Amino acid sequence: MSEPTLVLQANLWSLTNQQNADGTDWSTGQKLDAIKAAGFDACTTGINAPGLAEGLTKTGLRYGGFFDAGETAHFAPRITKALSLDQGPINCQLADHDTSIEDAVELTVGLMTEAEKQGAEVYLEVHRDTCTETPEKTYGIAEGVKAKTGKYPRVNFDFSHPASVKHLGPSNYIERLFENIPLFQASRLWHMRPFNGHHCQVPVTDGTTKHSPEYEELRPFIRKAFDLWLAGPRPGNEFWACPEVGPKIGYGLSCFPDSWHEAQELGKDLRILWAEALAAS
Repeated sequence: MSEPTLVLQANLWSLTNQQNADGTDWSTGQKLDAIKAAGFDACTTGINAPGLAEGLTKTGLRYGGFFDAGETAHFAPRITKALSLDQGPINCQLADHDTSIEDAVELTVGLMTEAEKQGAEVYLEVHRDTCTETPEKTYGIAEGVKAKTGKYPRVNFDFSHPASVKHLGPSNYIERLFENIPLFQASRLWHMRPFNGHHCQVPVTDGTTKHSPEYEELRPFIRKAFDLWLAGPRPGNEFWACPEVGPKIGYGLSCFPDSWHEAQELGKDLRILWAEALAAS
């Protein structure tokens, strides 16, 4: 097998706070230009972002789709829209926090069936206020889908959510969060938000290039994730990792460094950790 590739994917959400001199927000095109200039390989944002298609053509960035969905009727048109932009892995935030496991299994089976029909690679994201809000629901859905179809659904793990739900400490991130290693290895999409067991997002740096103590505690977990993925089947032989840093609208706090700065610094360190894991594999 040829050497696997890390595809570093920026979320336009991380550039929410960027403004022009006249106080207007950056356009989608400006954000994509900045993502390209920062050395990212790909991007993600909602499928209906204005100017997205034109910006992707201009920059040559790859695109991984994103949409949320609450009912079966949403699946076909939203997958079709994402595929019209690029063939990258598509992320779905499905249903709500109070959706039962039984209902979520039926929805997920429908989502994966439609994805297969359209030749799309769609992932169920682990996220609060969706049907995967807790680890128990996430794994219950995965097992329920496997029981009905004979295979697991694709899952995009954002471990920041279960880490804070479970109130974890750095000493047991690896032990507690990798409950189903084969399920993680079968994915090639990972939203890597910097977290600890008390906060679903922590600063990556002190506002410069110096890592925060909280992020330093997380680095062994990130390296382990890369080690595990490289030891698995390596689907597509490329791993799409998104340095997922939310702006100051809930994820970030007013005292945090700029989210776009943080996403860039996190992306740089993901490349360092990937190179270390690749050399050791």
